[in-house]
Amino acid sequence: MNIVSWLAEPFGYGFMTNALAITLAAAVVCSVLSCWLVLMGWSLMGDAISHAVLPGVALSYLVGVPFALGALVFGLGAVYLIGGLRSSTKLKGDTATGVVFTALFALGLALVSKIPSQVDLGHILFGNVLGAGPQELAVVLGLGGLTLATVLYLRKDLTLLAFDPVHAHAIGLNARTLNAVLLGLLALTVVASLQAIGIILVVALLITPGATAFLLTRRFGRMLVIAAALGTVSAVAGIYASYYLDLSTGASVVLAQALLFLAAYLFAPRNGVLVAGLRRRAAA
Repeated sequence: MNIVSWLAEPFGYGFMTNALAITLAAAVVCSVLSCWLVLMGWSLMGDAISHAVLPGVALSYLVGVPFALGALVFGLGAVYLIGGLRSSTKLKGDTATGVVFTALFALGLALVSKIPSQVDLGHILFGNVLGAGPQELAVVLGLGGLTLATVLYLRKDLTLLAFDPVHAHAIGLNARTLNAVLLGLLALTVVASLQAIGIILVVALLITPGATAFLLTRRFGRMLVIAAALGTVSAVAGIYASYYLDLSTGASVVLAQALLFLAAYLFAPRNGVLVAGLRRRAAA
């Protein structure tokens, strides 16, 4: 088998083409958004929302409506509840986040245990991208496109808020509104990514690309481009690994991202552990 045939073989099946399109869209959007989450210290918020949507997904399957609708309602609800706890109590942000997302995740597990015939817990938690059709692809492209367009339009304001919130407030930016917009987009991104890799693994897409890009550059514009490129590479590599090695697609994508992070951690030109060790040795 030559290289062209090897590369083309998986996409002789329609479901593999859909899987690639959905995974690429989800990975790119998550990767771009992850840059802001990493810089603002909001990585736990992505974890919280991805788990908090489970009851919405379960209820959607129960009543027969698109699962994205229920997931979005509960994702936005989780954002509102966390914000309400933080503003009405003296609890720190991570504490409020932990209380809300564990409660909603437990509610989702309880609902799933009561309706096992209607809901496949494995598909909800770990994704079922190979079973996705045109409708799921349209949802991912629509929500992902809306998220990507919004963050790029608000790029300068969100970047200033991430790096210097005091200066952002001083020049008249409404930090509360920008935070609410970013959290709403985070909820949309989680919903868009559920079909591709599921509730649990979506956390990796919202953290790892931004963390990897952060190790490779200190310029934010370049960081966005690198994160999107890493998301694209990991999506394609994950699809091929899932086909030829018979692995879970979502897990393959996340493992590809983890390997890219490891490579950056070890060999990044300025911050790599091995590179820094060689420099210290040369200087000595």
